[in-house]
Amino acid sequence: AFAIAVAGRRCLDAGASTGGFTEVLLDRGAAHVVAADVGYGQLAWSLRNDPRVVVLERTNARGLTPEAIGGRVDLVVADLSFISLATVLPALVGCASRDADIVPLVKPQFEVGKGQVGPGGVVHDPQLRARSVLAVARRAQELGWHSVGVKASPLPGPSGNVEYFLWLRTQTDRALSA
Repeated sequence: AFAIAVAGRRCLDAGASTGGFTEVLLDRGAAHVVAADVGYGQLAWSLRNDPRVVVLERTNARGLTPEAIGGRVDLVVADLSFISLATVLPALVGCASRDADIVPLVKPQFEVGKGQVGPGGVVHDPQLRARSVLAVARRAQELGWHSVGVKASPLPGPSGNVEYFLWLRTQTDRALSA
């Protein structure tokens, strides 16, 4: 979604599930990926056996620490469900090095209140979707990180939800106003 250098970097994939993001990171030259997920036995066998991948299963993203993942990382990606990114960002930021990039997938259905999610769990209102992205960007800003860019995912989420990649960095002169 963004032109972020991956080659040679140590990465964290929070919410790795079957390993889609982990695979993309490795294909783009990541030196090492920590694949963390609250589930168990979901990560693809080929990734599970890749020496560049460390698998952390039954691991809630809110509890991730540099110690738990073997040190800080240079790039964090996150594809989390059933939890607001606002509650997870402190842990993700805590695992990131000062020059890291963080790219969470913002899922509006987990950011807006239950009363604002339509039938089938879909957020239809574009203003609500935009507010959910801005809320995550504001939370990141409170933690000292700034929005560099936002892009709608080319793949809709379950039930057709529009989801967004948000690029966060600690230092930038191109920060989005949040």
